[in-house]
Amino acid sequence: MTLFQLFILALVQGITEFLPISSSGHLILVPALTGWADQGQIIDVSVHIGTLLAVLLYFRQDTKGLFLAGAASIGVGPAKRATEGTLYHKLFWALIIGTIPMVIVGGMMVATGLNDHMRTAEVIAATSIIFGIALYYADKLGTVEKKLDRMAIKPALLIGLAQIFALIPGASRAGVTMTAARQLGFSRPEAARFSMLLSIPAIIASGAATALSVAGTIPTEMLINAAIGAAFSCAAALVSIHFLMRWLQRASMGIFVVYRLLLGVGLFTLIGMGIL
Repeated sequence: MTLFQLFILALVQGITEFLPISSSGHLILVPALTGWADQGQIIDVSVHIGTLLAVLLYFRQDTKGLFLAGAASIGVGPAKRATEGTLYHKLFWALIIGTIPMVIVGGMMVATGLNDHMRTAEVIAATSIIFGIALYYADKLGTVEKKLDRMAIKPALLIGLAQIFALIPGASRAGVTMTAARQLGFSRPEAARFSMLLSIPAIIASGAATALSVAGTIPTEMLINAAIGAAFSCAAALVSIHFLMRWLQRASMGIFVVYRLLLGVGLFTLIGMGIL
C-alpha cells in the first residue's frame, strides 16, 4: 500500500466516522471504485483508532468526567457516593447500556460470518437511502429541547438497540444513533455529542476483537502503515467533528440526508451500468 492510498483511506475514515453517512460503507467502496486491493483488517482498525483518539481529544472534558465517574462506580478513585447522580455518572452507565446490544449482536454476526456477506455495493446503496430517509423524518419531527442530563436507562437502551443497525454497511453508526436520539427528543448538538461518546466503547470493542484475531501475525511494515493511518485519520476526524458540532448549532441534518440519497442513487446507477 502506497502512502497516497493510506492517506486517502485515513481521510475517508476520519471525515465519515462521525458524520451520519457511514464510514464502513465508504471504506468498502474505496477499493471497489479505485481497483485497489482491500486494505485489510489491520488498516481498518488503525484508522478507527485514529478517530477514537480524535473524539477523546475533542471531548476531553467529557471523557475525563466519564473516566472518573466510571472509576468511582467500580470502587476506584473518589468515593462512589460523590459521583452518584451527577451527569457523568448517568452518562457512564448510559454508554455501557447503549453498547451492550451492539456487542452481543456484533459478536453473533462475526461468529456466523454474516457480516462478510453484507459488504456489497448493493447493500450500501440500499441502506444509504433507507436510513437517510429515517434520519430526515427523525430530525424533522424530533423536538429540540432535551439535553444529556435527561439521558436515562430507557433512552440509552433504545439508542443502543438502534445502533445494532450500524452493523449493516452503509447504515452508519453515527446516523442511526443520531436518528434515535432525535426521535427521542434530544437536540441536534446533544444527539451528536452522545453519538460520538457512544463511539468510544464501540470502537474499543470492535478494535479489541480484531486485534485479538490477528495478534502475532502483523509484519513490522504493516505496523508502521497502521501508525501513519491512525495519525492521518485522527487529524481528519478532529476537523470533521468540529465541523459537525458547529453545523448542528445552526442547521439541520438535511445536508447529510441529501448526500445519502445521492450516494445511494449513484451507486445503484453504477451497479446497473456494470461498473460495480
